[in-house]
Amino acid sequence: MTALQHLQPTSHSLLSALPSGWVGEILDGELVASPRLSVAPARAAFMMGVELGERLDPRRGGTGRWCFLRAPELHLGEDVLVPDLAGWRRERVAAPPEPGAAFFTLVPDWICEVLTPATTALDRARKLPLYARAGVSHVWLVDPVARTLEAYQRIKRGWLLTASHEDDALVRAEPFPSVPLELGSLWLPDAAEELPRLVAVP
Repeated sequence: MTALQHLQPTSHSLLSALPSGWVGEILDGELVASPRLSVAPARAAFMMGVELGERLDPRRGGTGRWCFLRAPELHLGEDVLVPDLAGWRRERVAAPPEPGAAFFTLVPDWICEVLTPATTALDRARKLPLYARAGVSHVWLVDPVARTLEAYQRIKRGWLLTASHEDDALVRAEPFPSVPLELGSLWLPDAAEELPRLVAVP
């Protein structure tokens, strides 16, 4: 299977038939498979959730104004999308999600996609328009290789780039302008600060 493979015909049942290590999405009736995040993007997604969760999720002592989920399966009309992170304003979540829920139909207020060489074109060219069509208000694109964050807000004609940050910047961006995000916390440490080596277990 290539880094980004398009499969036909499309069926929701094909999502569960994908090999381990691949994420399936249905975009405009087409099943698209992409590899799961490698180490650097996975850390960026995890740390983004930690940074925001500690300030905005009530169970982490935050304000309680948001509900965040890591890689939720979203059924938005006929499309099935799996963003790296998604957030809903608490006032729009009438009740906690069912513990066994396999997917969600409530459109997120905010989505974060972590770019990789295999998914950058997919995230920018195909998924961004679908998020706008579904009514997502804000999208962040994080690139752990370039060490950048781009914040977009949906307007009538599509997406407006409202902020761009890089390296170790302190970020305050919509829809979380009161939350100072230390961008440097998302990146893997430099060689001089290298984390203990992780060894994959077969």
